Amino acid sequence: MSLKKGCLLIATEKLDGVHIFERTVILLLSTGPLGPFGIILNRPSLMSIKETRSAVLDVAGTFSDRPLFFGGPLEEGLFLVSPQRGYDNDTVAKSGVFEEVMRGVYYGTRESAGCAAEMARRNVVGLGDFRFFDGYCGWEKEQLKDEIQAGYWTLAACSPSVIGLNKEGTLGLWEEVLWLMGPKKVW
Repeated sequence: MSLKKGCLLIATEKLDGVHIFERTVILLLSTGPLGPFGIILNRPSLMSIKETRSAVLDVAGTFSDRPLFFGGPLEEGLFLVSPQRGYDNDTVAKSGVFEEVMRGVYYGTRESAGCAAEMARRNVVGLGDFRFFDGYCGWEKEQLKDEIQAGYWTLAACSPSVIGLNKEGTLGLWEEVLWLMGPKKVW
């Protein structure tokens, strides 16, 4: 499998003991010219946006009760949106303010948070269709390829159901993805 946006990076046992990345599942959002970046999917912070007083992702107070996840060590607020049945995926896709990660899953930045709040208020997308992240992970252009070759990460295909924005818990995601990968996993 090649390194491309929408795939998962699964931490191997070589990252055991590395607090930030141990047993993480990272969704690659881009492999662009500045280097790949993504967000850790399985690190809930146990705090809501309101409790962290993060006005960056919640300008209008629309998302204040939504949980905030730790997305990585680099500072930037990001969010994922994946409209579920009954909501308007086309409007999200055609809005021009969100980047498509894979069919039906998009990410936004603090610059697009106002548009996201407006879509939620107009009921174009449900509040439960968003997941908010404090921080992200990024690598230099060849750094991630080197880390994969060194055995720190395993690549896996991904689908919106694996990401499961509407799932209550994400702590078991690492084990779930390994189970889905089956005995073919590299390590």
